Amino acid sequence: MDKTKLKQQALFMRTSLFDEGFLDEQFIQLEELQDDVNPNFVEEIVTLFYTDSVRLIYNIERALMSNPPNFTKLDDYMHQFKGSCSSIGAKKVKKECTRFSEYCATENFEGCFRTFQQINLEYSTLKKKLVTYFQVTTLILEKDKMKLRRLVEML
Repeated sequence: MDKTKLKQQALFMRTSLFDEGFLDEQFIQLEELQDDVNPNFVEEIVTLFYTDSVRLIYNIERALMSNPPNFTKLDDYMHQFKGSCSSIGAKKVKKECTRFSEYCATENFEGCFRTFQQINLEYSTLKKKLVTYFQVTTLILEKDKMKLRRLVEML
């Protein structure tokens, strides 16, 4: 695929992530920090988020299995996870985290459990979409590098 089509595809994918409510303005702020020195900055931050969030999700799952559930501890874990989601602009996941906390406040275990299932769905869906988006942006960067190498070779 030529670079122009890849750029169009990346733009369409990025626009869809916002239009479908998966991302918010925090993601744009991360993009503004990206430059030629670190062209994969946003991808690296998102990768760190997904790596670090595994522990938080595990803690929430474990706390949900305790009997009786400790809603204060559940809410603390969710608060940490929500903060991580906010840092990359994961809008839908963050919204579900807020709902989860509301259920914790009323000690509604069923609400927490159902909302946690929704969090996992939104989290996984966003991850798949971002992985695909970053694959396309990486192809664009590789094409730029190839073009630069050809130019250098011509000198």
